[in-house]
Amino acid sequence: MRIGVVQFPGSCDERDAVRALVLLGAEPVLIRHDHDRLDGVDAVVLPGGFTYGDYLRTGALAQFAPIMSAVAAFAERGGRVLGICNGFQVLCEAGLLPGALVRNVGLRFVHRRQPVRVERTGPWLAAPTGAVLELPIKHGEGRYVVDDPDGLAASGQVLLRYCDADGAVTDAANPNGSVRGIAGVTNRGGNVAGLMPHPEHAVEALLGPTDGRAVLGTVGTPGSVRAGAG
Repeated sequence: MRIGVVQFPGSCDERDAVRALVLLGAEPVLIRHDHDRLDGVDAVVLPGGFTYGDYLRTGALAQFAPIMSAVAAFAERGGRVLGICNGFQVLCEAGLLPGALVRNVGLRFVHRRQPVRVERTGPWLAAPTGAVLELPIKHGEGRYVVDDPDGLAASGQVLLRYCDADGAVTDAANPNGSVRGIAGVTNRGGNVAGLMPHPEHAVEALLGPTDGRAVLGTVGTPGSVRAGAG
């Protein structure tokens, strides 16, 4: 599967995403922010970082990059799009995902390995519902807010929740104050997903947990859409 990884000014995890996808057997290709086409890709990843220096607010400027028109058109046709951390923020700003990401409770940057509970297995998570994954987090504006979090869950759009090692979703286990502990969501169609944890940093046993494979291993799941001229 050929997966486009978008490279914005200020991205810092695009090459980590590329390496992780290679290790998982995919064919990643870097796509610049100033391109207006997605040629021949089966899925798209928006990586983490600090697009455009996070000026105004996270993702606010990146949503206007030329490549985002192509990403939006691809998603509209049912193409699979994954946003990781800053990529999640960009997708929310662009209106491709519900809700928004705001400053962490306590106004502190958090950087640690974090247990998250799988709320919906497949097509984005190759792990059973209720499973606890350990994934790295590193963000200062990762508090997810949305008007109707219970409705989001009822429609099957919540992918992950922050939890403790036993899978309990508690305030103490919530690293940033996200509503209902939500760590990842999808759009209504299920083909666009965003999450704050970094699965690309959890694929090699030499460096720590490998639970990121349960996420990135599904990105290139075969579908009916391949990007042409964008």
